[in-house]
Amino acid sequence: MSLLRTAGRPMLASMFVAGGLHSLRRPQDVAPAAEPVVRPVTERVSALPDRTEQLVRLNGAVHVVGGVMLGLGRCPRVAALALAATLVPTTLAGHRFWEAEDPADRAQQRIHFLKNLSMLGGLLIAADDTAGRPSLLWRGRHAAKGLRHDAHLVQRSVRATARPAAAAGGVRAKLGH
Repeated sequence: MSLLRTAGRPMLASMFVAGGLHSLRRPQDVAPAAEPVVRPVTERVSALPDRTEQLVRLNGAVHVVGGVMLGLGRCPRVAALALAATLVPTTLAGHRFWEAEDPADRAQQRIHFLKNLSMLGGLLIAADDTAGRPSLLWRGRHAAKGLRHDAHLVQRSVRATARPAAAAGGVRAKLGH
C-alpha cells in the first residue's frame, strides 16, 4: 500500500468516526436537525426505524464502523461506499444553508455543506481505488479477450490441419486401404 493511501484513508475516516461516536452517544443533539430528512425517508423505506433518534444512532454506527474499516484499510471500497451513502442524508439534514435566516449562520452552513461535498468526492475516489491492482471488471474483460484469442488460434489450427488430413483421407480411400 502506498504511503498516500496509508496516511490518507485514516485522515478521511477520522471525521466519520468522531461524528459517528457523537451520534451514538448523544443522538438527541442531532435528532432535531435530522427530523426534516428522516421523516420522508422512513415513509418510503419501511425497514428503517421510525424514531429519529434510532435512525441517528444507526447512521452513527455506520459512520463508526465504516470509518474504522476505511482507516484500517479493511474492505476500504465497501466502507467508502457505505460512508458515501450515509453522508448524503447527513449533509442534507445537518447543513441546510438555504434555510438559514442569519447571513453568518448561512455562510457557516454553506461551508459545512461544501466540506461534506468534498468529503463525498474523496469517498467516491476511495470507493473506486483498487490500490494499484486491476479491478474485477478489467480482469474479466482481459480474461474474455484472452479466451477469444485462444479460441481463434484453435480455430486456425483446426483449419490448417483439417485440409491436409482430409486430403490424406481421400487419397487413402482411393488406394483402398
